[in-house]
Amino acid sequence: MSHSRWRTLREQKLAEGFTEPEDVAEARREIRLSMALAKAVYDRRTELGLTETELADRAGLTQAKISRIEGSDTVPTLPLLAKLAKALDAALNISLDDDDTRVAFTPHRTDAA
Repeated sequence: MSHSRWRTLREQKLAEGFTEPEDVAEARREIRLSMALAKAVYDRRTELGLTETELADRAGLTQAKISRIEGSDTVPTLPLLAKLAKALDAALNISLDDDDTRVAFTPHRTDAA
């Protein structure tokens, strides 16, 4: 079954009044947050034209750690997030509001064209 078909079936069940167990809903929220962070790190890194190794060097981390973060395989600590933000020359903005999770790196400098 494709992901889009699974999602459609889930949405249909929810529309019909089905409620998933709280532990499943919590796991889903945690996965969404981890994936949002992974995407934000990847997007900013590629925007800067950096490899995982180059970002790791800038942040004082290993390439494997960057790979785990971008793969949603780990939950970074606040000090590690601060290192990432500095290495990506950006401010890290995280908005947590029920099912509306937003994670973004805002560049410190803008290049004048």
